[in-house]
Amino acid sequence: MDLTLIDLPTEVVRTERLVLRPYRADDVAAVHRACQDADIQRWLRVPSPYTETDAAEFVTETSVSARAEGRGLLTAVEADGEFVGSAGLHLTPGHLGPAVGYWLAPWGRGRGFAAEAAHALAEWALGLGAPRVHLMADVGNTASQAVAVRAGFTREGVVRSCLDYRDGSRGDAVLFGRLPED
Repeated sequence: MDLTLIDLPTEVVRTERLVLRPYRADDVAAVHRACQDADIQRWLRVPSPYTETDAAEFVTETSVSARAEGRGLLTAVEADGEFVGSAGLHLTPGHLGPAVGYWLAPWGRGRGFAAEAAHALAEWALGLGAPRVHLMADVGNTASQAVAVRAGFTREGVVRSCLDYRDGSRGDAVLFGRLPED
């Protein structure tokens, strides 16, 4: 994947309905509110309780440093000027290729935004020469698995005991992949 002409700290990916952009300080309140959601708390390894300080750290430090250090393209997902969720492309050399991740705020669900964002990030990476893009969804998270399929990913199998849960236990994930020819 060739990122030599890409300025990751400022890169924006657009779809017909969405803008996947760098986080801004004014996203903190929306991220905090979204991460109070039971589904986000259940499926993601976010702090619990999730405080406004946690949101500020993610928005102003974690997402910024991932972009600046070339570790990922973490984006705020915006529809019609409103923050509706998060989508990211995690760039970890030597693994299965770039990994897509996403979550939507409760007010952003039910309109296909997660699949649209995941598809856009996969297309972006494949367009820059990534040989494959993957994503993983908890075996119990059927909604996320449906998003992966709608985003054009193919179910490749189950990876056992690869997820770390908040309580210290481990769980299985369904692995999905996309290739340039898909």
